[in-house]
Amino acid sequence: MSSYQRDTLLLFVGIGVLLVVATAIGWCLKRRSKSPNSVIDNLNTRINAWWVMVAIIGVAFLLGKLAVIFLFFIASGIALREFLTLTPITRYDYWALLFAYLIALPLQYILVAMSWYGLFSIFIPVYGFLFLAILAAITGSTHNFLARTAEVQWGLMITVYSISCVPALLTLPIDYYQDRNLLLIAFLIFVVELSDVLQYVF
Repeated sequence: MSSYQRDTLLLFVGIGVLLVVATAIGWCLKRRSKSPNSVIDNLNTRINAWWVMVAIIGVAFLLGKLAVIFLFFIASGIALREFLTLTPITRYDYWALLFAYLIALPLQYILVAMSWYGLFSIFIPVYGFLFLAILAAITGSTHNFLARTAEVQWGLMITVYSISCVPALLTLPIDYYQDRNLLLIAFLIFVVELSDVLQYVF
């Protein structure tokens, strides 16, 4: 077993131990509570969700770099859909939404998979924003033009660009850290899990 595999295994064992401890605490709190408690229920729901997420991420890690990138691609697509359901969409936004889903989302992750840093770092904030404004303009509707354009632009920025920066950690050329960049993603997930679960425990 290489040192990278050992470190990855130890990290996931640590995450598993943390989840076991959190699950035990959640179970004890629920047993001690005499009446329904929304905070404890929320804690247990989050812990259960993290079990599922860690299992999915673990499988992606086993399958390699492309599986991790594909996992975050799926997460971005779901997040973009959720973001846009909260915004008022009109028939004039059809072309902008097609661009967001069928071009910007997959192309951003293809650029990440190709490790093309120079383009994936500016594709959405420069070219994506420009194309979305053009697509919103050619519909001929000026009603709420700025708001309509900004909603799709920032939906892409938050749910696609920002999330794609996680698998982009795989492309960082770090001295003496070659082929170990998956550990950076695992560390990020570990920190997010700690902050999400332990805030309720404490």
